[in-house]
Amino acid sequence: MNTSYEPAIHFQQVSFSANDKTILNLITGSFPKGKITTLVGPSGAGKTTLLKLCNGLLSPTDGQILIDNQHISTYEPTALRRHVSMALQAAPMIAGTVFENLALPRSLQGKKLTEQEAIQYLQDVGLDQSFLQRPTNKLSGGQRQKVSIARTLINQSSILLLDEITSALDRQSVQEIETLIATINKKYNVTMIWITHNLQQALSIGHYTWVMMDGELIETGKSSLLSAPTNPRVLEFVQGVNA
Repeated sequence: MNTSYEPAIHFQQVSFSANDKTILNLITGSFPKGKITTLVGPSGAGKTTLLKLCNGLLSPTDGQILIDNQHISTYEPTALRRHVSMALQAAPMIAGTVFENLALPRSLQGKKLTEQEAIQYLQDVGLDQSFLQRPTNKLSGGQRQKVSIARTLINQSSILLLDEITSALDRQSVQEIETLIATINKKYNVTMIWITHNLQQALSIGHYTWVMMDGELIETGKSSLLSAPTNPRVLEFVQGVNA
């Protein structure tokens, strides 16, 4: 990993165990600020567990996690999750309208979101104001993801964790979300950590990539490492996915 970049999140010898099983083992590495880092690897590699450690949903068994050079334990949990937001494959919503969902982050802080602000955030994710009063149960999968991402922008999160957010979408919606993520990354300088099983997506969208297997960090570097792996285990994994 290029150390000239300031780390948004740094893992130092981080391990995590549950039910006497080691899920992550001695992870050391940094996610560069303002960049998109993709997490790839076979199922069961520990990628989602690592993501949950990044915003305090889980706590490490051993090691240290630094967020913007501050130990993660120094953050108040609610403030941490505003700073480090997560978007999931299912894009969970509260029952109600798109506007009510967009207003939720502000209402939890005792503040209000104006309709004009909501329209602006919708436009940022490629939706027009006609979506404001649309019930969330009437949204397509791609539209739900866009609203979910808009909600994180309203939260003004500087780090966004993405867990397989395009895996259940059709090809056109996948392309729209990929374009949206790249645009938001540039416009807002949001650091993004994206779990994906789509290696072409990791290669084309990610600036950097972490390859994880069996709870260990096997290789990190620019995403181009996926196009010509030098590590034998990474080469075997890439060839297996592309077979």
